Amino acid sequence: MRIPLTKYGWPQVVVFPVVVLSVMVVCPLAGSAWGGLPLWAILLIEALLVAVLIWVLAFFRDPSRNPPSDKNLLLAPADGRVTDIEIVEEDNFIDGAALRVGIFLSIFSTHINRAPCNVKVEKITYRKGKYRNAANPKSGRVNESNNLDLVRTDSPQQRLIVRQISGAIARRIVCDVSEGQELTGGQKFGMIKFGSRTELYVPELENAKCLVRIGDKVKAGLTPLVRYEIS
Repeated sequence: MRIPLTKYGWPQVVVFPVVVLSVMVVCPLAGSAWGGLPLWAILLIEALLVAVLIWVLAFFRDPSRNPPSDKNLLLAPADGRVTDIEIVEEDNFIDGAALRVGIFLSIFSTHINRAPCNVKVEKITYRKGKYRNAANPKSGRVNESNNLDLVRTDSPQQRLIVRQISGAIARRIVCDVSEGQELTGGQKFGMIKFGSRTELYVPELENAKCLVRIGDKVKAGLTPLVRYEIS
């Protein structure tokens, strides 16, 4: 039987519920010890604790996904909302102009990252940084981040970058792959815990058409971001 929670969250999935349930048991007893809290106050505290417990479990949800089989598509590497679509200069790996699609993940989004297509991981670069609001496109320049330099294993065999970026709440980037490893489109490779941003960099080409607009909601491994129009 498949448990719909990601393995990347097992420490929190085990510890948080134990802590919350313990507080829920202690709360009524503490209320009596403090001279007796009114019933409505105890019920309110218990309801808030239940909400926290549900949110923690929901945050680490791992929904089953069946990625499209079209090899000309680049899929969203994260769930969330498209906040920016820009042409930028990317000189570290792509060596030229690149289309950057930024996706903001709220604390209510599924936070698992997935490969945009069939790729080989060429290089992984972690960078320490700040923890600014990840909805701001500028946060990708200064926040803690993890770059995955990728090369498509299907034609066109181009270079891509997926960047995992921490946000104001996020404090841990999880990357569960190694250099030289091959991933299939939609395959899970990590997550960012508690609010974050993920960016996809694609070489700017005439036959690479962006399929999304700012404000669109996307799902990792399902929503096409870019299509290669191969004649």
